[in-house]
Amino acid sequence: MNTPSRFDHRRNTPRPMPQSLQLIDTRGPEATLKSVFAAALSAAGRKEAAPEVEARFYPYAGLSSTIRLRRGRVYVRVSDVLAGSPPEVLYALASMLVAKLYRRKVSLEHERIYRQYASQREVLDASETVRRNRGYKIITSAQGKVYDLAQTFDELNTRYFQDSLKRPLLSWSPGRPRRILGHHDHVHGTIIISRALDSAGIPKFVLEYVLYHEMLHVKHAPIVREGRMVYHSRQFRSDERRFERFDEALKWLEQIAPRQRRRRSGSRPHRNGTN
Repeated sequence: MNTPSRFDHRRNTPRPMPQSLQLIDTRGPEATLKSVFAAALSAAGRKEAAPEVEARFYPYAGLSSTIRLRRGRVYVRVSDVLAGSPPEVLYALASMLVAKLYRRKVSLEHERIYRQYASQREVLDASETVRRNRGYKIITSAQGKVYDLAQTFDELNTRYFQDSLKRPLLSWSPGRPRRILGHHDHVHGTIIISRALDSAGIPKFVLEYVLYHEMLHVKHAPIVREGRMVYHSRQFRSDERRFERFDEALKWLEQIAPRQRRRRSGSRPHRNGTN
């Protein structure tokens, strides 16, 4: 394996990974984790001394990782799915989190190294296993005050999918989120729709479009492309435009859900507030 490089935000050029990684503490997974985060913090190039770091693997329901700076000390939690990962992968993740902590641009090289590793089949399988075992969904009911999600699903399934989709667990959300109006979780086999759409003031075709979008996630499984999980493929977007009132539905959703900032990769923003 080629030696990964470190991104110098000041010169915008790659530099070799710190030699300190050759002296990492290998007495255990968490000792290794602490070492790579200490190296990433030291390499951040800040004038003040690098803060002390407390890093540990944590039983998240997936590949989540967090970093916090409190009272001069950095606290890190990394999904235990990544315990035993190669040091260069942990260093890439550490560098990404440190960059976000200090509000700097994330190195594309570090992102590539981490995404490539995290998108391997065995890592994805392990992540889905812990999500299935540890995660949970707050389920209410498919029957709302105005709209019935089960009935709407069946109507859309007939109209657009020739009744080919197996109905997942459908539920209105407990609250009324407006940023994310719909979410499909393939691990738990659920579609959750924001209760903000269960209103007489919302035309049925608007709800239908959001639910149709989530049904497309049932049809089109996510794929790995260049080390990234792609949820909205070209075929997905093509099918999405088959919705008969597509443009009208988007105009309605612009009024309901705030725009999400365009991702740095240039991918299309989720203007409809769905996942």
